[in-house]
Amino acid sequence: MKYQDLFIDFDDTLYDTYGNATIALRETYLFFNLDRYFTEYQVFSDAYWAANIDLWKRYSKGEITRDYLIVERFRRPLSAGGEQVPQSADFCITVSDQFLAFCSSKSGVVEGAHELMDYLRRRGYRMHMCSNGFHEVQYKKLEACGLKDYFDTIILSEDAGVNKPSPLYFDYALKMSGAVREHTLMIGDNLQTDIVGAHNAGFDTILFNRWQEAPSEVPTFTVSTLRDIMKIL
Repeated sequence: MKYQDLFIDFDDTLYDTYGNATIALRETYLFFNLDRYFTEYQVFSDAYWAANIDLWKRYSKGEITRDYLIVERFRRPLSAGGEQVPQSADFCITVSDQFLAFCSSKSGVVEGAHELMDYLRRRGYRMHMCSNGFHEVQYKKLEACGLKDYFDTIILSEDAGVNKPSPLYFDYALKMSGAVREHTLMIGDNLQTDIVGAHNAGFDTILFNRWQEAPSEVPTFTVSTLRDIMKIL
């Protein structure tokens, strides 16, 4: 086999982060009785997702800190409810902690995730989880969805001291996994963070084009479903 080691993104590649977070966000909204401040849930939800996408992009580039992300991703949607909504840093952190507790208890995975991981294990690949997610949350999600035992190594950006797509993250991943660059393949759903980052660091890649982005020449392979990966590997 050309590839011996697989670097695999976790959130929204294997674990259905978007689906699970959608459920957890409504639970959070109800837990804090935020319907007192918003005319409808959709206003809060739309503001949350807009903030979350923007902040995670900036975080992956190293433009903002983890602490800033945690506060801002709830301060922004809370502010959409008007000045009467609590928006202090302490309250935003409290909301975030509860939201993450709801999220990390969810077991939902992307369709075909367990089937793919079973297949890759039978094929003898060494598998390493590569994620920008927060340490205390990722391990809980791994346990909740039953995917933890598939991985030989769990490589988080907080441990690396730098986020994907930085080449330094991938250098750290090689060191921790013992993999060889020329025989390692990166699999992920995010074109910039996972695929462009790994490509620039000298890796072949598979883009799981879950979000139906425009075609790109950067990925070595592009698939529409996780099961399509089994046709390549």
